[in-house]
This record gives sequence, structure tokens and C-alpha cells, in this order.
Amino acid sequence: MVTRCGWAGVDPTYVAYHDTEWGVPEYDSRALWEKLILDGFQAGLSWITILKKRDNFRNAFAGFDPHEIATWGSEDVDRLLADPGIIRHRGKIEATIGNARAWQDIEAAQGFDQFLWNYVDGVPLRTTLADRAAMPTQSALSLQISKDLKKAGFRFCGPTIVYAFMEATGLINNHLTTCFRHEPCAAMARQMP
Repeated sequence: MVTRCGWAGVDPTYVAYHDTEWGVPEYDSRALWEKLILDGFQAGLSWITILKKRDNFRNAFAGFDPHEIATWGSEDVDRLLADPGIIRHRGKIEATIGNARAWQDIEAAQGFDQFLWNYVDGVPLRTTLADRAAMPTQSALSLQISKDLKKAGFRFCGPTIVYAFMEATGLINNHLTTCFRHEPCAAMARQMP
């Protein structure tokens, strides 16, 4: 029998996400940005809601191409507010457009991937917890990254959102030590240049 992190439950969508994506170190700038945006849309909702709408989000947001989204304006906001396939929240939609512009600035300056991975010296942090009840929902590091993202112009990136983002993108390996994915995700880590 396979032992997973308890949050994965039995929903096939959640189980597949846990088993193939969550905690896998992500090194692509655009993919990191997409995940941060989706975590922002998740605020106040369950992650399963976002997962089940992820393809709709990708279609509505031009494949999460930040260069295209950065050019969008009020007509695009209205179009997205009318799309029943996504979370229709004006503030989150407007934040996504502004976040695309902020991403462009960071990407041009140093690369969004480098910006994020520099916080952990290019190597994922590893936790050694066997019980999810002891897992925090934010940390001093997620607070710092949140502050720095906000300073760079990002919105919907509070310390709890950033902590969930760090877990999902492998900046921190928070698979429980009893989970069959803990060691494989650790083995996927590579030193950033």
C-alpha cells in the first residue's frame, strides 16, 4: 500500500496532483509564475477548486503567458469576469495583469526563477515531519518572499499563499517523511546556476 500525505485524500484529481506535481522542484520562470497566480486565485477557496478549473484558467489566460497578459486592459478584465470556467474575482484578475508586468521586470533583471531560488540558495529546503499537523502554514521565509514580491509590484501573494506556493513548486520539500514522494522529490533537486 502506498503512503501519501494525508491531504491528498482519495479524490483522483488530488491524488494525481500529489503524486506527480506537488513538491517537484520547478525551475521554469513561466511555470513558477503560473503556479503563483493560481495560488493567488485559490485564496479563500479549496485547492481542488483551482485544480478542476486549471485548464479553463490556462485557456482564459493565454496559457499563462505573462508577456501577453501584461498588455491586457479593462476589456480583458470584463471578458474574464464573464467566463464561468474560472474564478470571477475582479481583484484577482486585475492582480494577475499587474503581476504579469511585475514578473516581466524581475525576469528582465535576473530571471524570476533565479529570484525565487536564490531564497533557498538554489537548493530546496527539506522538512523532516511525519505528521502534517505540525506543518506550518507560513514561515519567516514565506513572509520575506511575500514582502519582496509586493515590493516588486505583486498582489495576492501573502505569506500563506507564498508558503503553499513554495511547497507546490519544491522550494521546500514538505512531503511527509512517511510519504512515498518525499525522497523522489528530494532526488529531483538540482543546484541552480
